[in-house]
Amino acid sequence: MGVDYYKILQVDRNATDENLKKAYRKLAMKWHPDKNLTNKKEAEAKFKQISEAYEVLSDPQKRAVYDQYGEEGLKGQVPPPGGGAAAGPGGAQFFSTGDGPTMFRFNPRSANDIFAEFFGFSSPFGGMGGGGGGMRGSRFSSGIFGDDIFASFGEGGGSMNQGASRKAPPIENRLPCSLEELCKGTTKKMKISREIADISGKTMEVEEILTIDIKPGWKMGTKITFPEKGNEQPNVIPADLVFIIDEKPHSVFTRDGNDLIVTQNISLAEALTGYTVHLTTLDGRNLSIPITNVIHPNYEEVVPREGMPIQKDPTKRGNLRIKFNIKFPTRLTTEQKAGIRKLLGP
Repeated sequence: MGVDYYKILQVDRNATDENLKKAYRKLAMKWHPDKNLTNKKEAEAKFKQISEAYEVLSDPQKRAVYDQYGEEGLKGQVPPPGGGAAAGPGGAQFFSTGDGPTMFRFNPRSANDIFAEFFGFSSPFGGMGGGGGGMRGSRFSSGIFGDDIFASFGEGGGSMNQGASRKAPPIENRLPCSLEELCKGTTKKMKISREIADISGKTMEVEEILTIDIKPGWKMGTKITFPEKGNEQPNVIPADLVFIIDEKPHSVFTRDGNDLIVTQNISLAEALTGYTVHLTTLDGRNLSIPITNVIHPNYEEVVPREGMPIQKDPTKRGNLRIKFNIKFPTRLTTEQKAGIRKLLGP
């Protein structure tokens, strides 16, 4: 049956390149022999298995042979998929017997070399002394740097303090959203192009669709981060891709925190005698709000719970605040003035 590389990396058979990198990063850091001084032999064996599994599954050609023929196919004598040249990259070889390629053989690379390439170092911990094959390559001991040499990496990957890979600065993009989208919530799909690198450092451009779920009540300035979705470069941790919510101007409403503000233009007669506000809300409902008070220039009608959803609890809402722009007449006749004095005078 052979070794199950997918099980070793704790991924399923449909694992993407990104899934494989995350799995290798986590497991390689967990089982590196320099982190497991009390059970070094077991750690060396596991570390070697993890590295071999990653080397195979991260290479499309080796993975295709493994998926079809298993570990025996990689290391034994089976036909390569589709024939091809006499030599393949990264330890994969085709051997010819006169009638073209007849078998494929995989020679695992040093686990230390794979670790060093992945984390961006010519030697995993700076190269104290000569390198060796298999697990015999030299490494910094915990006696030199203390027992917490791996802490700067962390389980999720990262960089070491000495000669570390730097992380590229985040890439920020504005994401314009209408008030309707921020009120009701929506899903946006963003197509990006970026360069990714294989373990040998060769880069290729890929396209990817990112899905952003806009939650009801999100505000301008809300950030959505996709970790390490920038271009991959040697010795550089890819940049985070950050989308920042921006609010599009609305023809009726403006937003103030969780409140919505609307301004109505009314005549002086309506301000004095009563007015009914008719509005269509952001979620499509029709509101009729009768106002019987006298409306003065600073008057504001507050309608509770008709504002924006509150992000932490979308069942609650801010208020709707209605302001008024009163249109005064530019002139009055003598008779009109006398009538107003009669009506409004003491």
